[in-house]
Amino acid sequence: MIRELKYSKDNNRILILGALGQIGSVLTKELRKIHGPSNVIASDIKEDSFNQLCSGPFEIIDATNIDSIVASLEKNSIKTIYLMAAVLSANAEKDPKKAWSLNMKSLFNVLDLAKKGMINKIFWPSSIAVFGPSTPKVNTPQVTVMEPTTIYGISKLAGERLCQYYRNNYNIDVRSLRFPGIIGWQSKPGGGTTDYAVEVFHKAVKAETYHCFLNSNTMLPMMFMEDAIRATIEIMSVELNCLSISSSYNLAGLSFTPKQIFDVIKSYYPNFEVVYEPDYRQSIADSWPDSIDDSVAQFDFKWKSKFDLQMICKKMIENLEK
Repeated sequence: MIRELKYSKDNNRILILGALGQIGSVLTKELRKIHGPSNVIASDIKEDSFNQLCSGPFEIIDATNIDSIVASLEKNSIKTIYLMAAVLSANAEKDPKKAWSLNMKSLFNVLDLAKKGMINKIFWPSSIAVFGPSTPKVNTPQVTVMEPTTIYGISKLAGERLCQYYRNNYNIDVRSLRFPGIIGWQSKPGGGTTDYAVEVFHKAVKAETYHCFLNSNTMLPMMFMEDAIRATIEIMSVELNCLSISSSYNLAGLSFTPKQIFDVIKSYYPNFEVVYEPDYRQSIADSWPDSIDDSVAQFDFKWKSKFDLQMICKKMIENLEK
């Protein structure tokens, strides 16, 4: 069945909460290319002290403080929010209460502001962390058993249910993607279990031994940053009635093990060495899927990833060497 997509025409200004994060920093720059620097307000809980975002307005906003969000909405005539602020999987395990508070309170704030009519559209990222040991590991379907074992995964699953609740009961336009591990050269890792696939490139270009916190054969779903940003922009660009999922869409790029990515890197740096030293993050990785079925996203908004492992390694090395 072939279906023609309809794209929404938004002229609203945008607020990005958590703009200094791993995905948020890259997303901010891409949205400014599309909408213009002055129409995308970047914000985070701390200053952009290293001029990470380069251009455009920046504000300090605590996403758990609804008054500070409201002040920015009113000041800047904002109607679209990208809520990228979160404590990621590995860091969340160190302080579960703090992670739960940030991840859930920030989402409640944004959804409640939309319920009051102050926001027209929301993007909120979920994660493959919503899945657990009882989930089918190969080609994990869109609708399946979801019993996460980490506080990050629990908060993301609760967030998905909240998004669906607000969509169904209050007609809130909230859109979400279940991101796999993200690999990019533009920003530093943010404390996730898949961060090894970013850290290893930084070590390789410096000719330093990498101590990997996962076993060599740990298969996980991954995605290149450019694909992740494109998927975000695509899902936010189509009309709401094109989207059949009101919780969060499965999103797939590719799957590989640490050994597989290290073998490709060694073709560039033959003397590069890796030492496997699994820690507490291994049990987190073991609870996640090996691969993802994103056929619903492919149908609903014509999603398709573009980068394979060889292309990712080439891009990472070229840009980090610069």
